[in-house]
Order: sequence, then structure tokens, then C-alpha cells
Amino acid sequence: VEETIKGRKALFSKNYSTAKKVQILSSKGNFEKAKSLMIEMSENYKILIDYFPENTKEGFKTEALPIIWEEKENFNNLMTKASTDMIELTKIIEDSDDIRGTLTKFIWSNCKACHSKYRAEH
Repeated sequence: VEETIKGRKALFSKNYSTAKKVQILSSKGNFEKAKSLMIEMSENYKILIDYFPENTKEGFKTEALPIIWEEKENFNNLMTKASTDMIELTKIIEDSDDIRGTLTKFIWSNCKACHSKYRAEH
């Protein structure tokens, strides 16, 4: 249980730091490196779906709210959407007229949607 909770926290933390790198790289026009990081984030979101078994609702400083397990399908769908959005972002980022807005739509809005509903305030 401890390994699972710490593992999911580490993956979410990694995606956050990677998203910040994607934003910096994209704003500098380094799209190839940014795209490889987007693909990495996409894979992490797929993996995260399996990091919320029933026995990991409590302990080890989890910030996951019980609603994750009550609405497991919705949570899984959000992780899948985040994963899919990252792949979509790789296809459109170079042609975007508003890189910041595009990143908000495809990365940060997914983070916000999850945090506002499924994560305890910290």
C-alpha cells in the first residue's frame, strides 16, 4: 500500500515538473524536446489509472479524496482524457498562435479539473 501511494504521488509530481518543462521548452520553440516530454506525460497518466486500488484510500499522506473510488470511472476517464490531450498537443503545439493558451487547454485545465475534485487541499 505504501509503495502504491508513494508511487502515484511521485508520478503526479513528475508530471507537474515535466509540464513546467514543456511550457518553458514550447515557449522557446524547442518543440521536439517538448513533444517527447508530452508523450512521457501521456504514458504516466495511463499508468496512474492502476495506482488507485481500493486498499489505498488512506495513509502515507495521501491527498486523494474518497470521491476517486466513489466515481472511479469518472476519475479514470479524466486520466485517459489527460493522456489523450497530451498526444493531441504534440500534433498542434507547433502551429499554435497562442502557446500559453494551448498549454492551458491541453495540460493545465486537466490538472485543475483533477485537483479541484479529487485532491485534498494542501
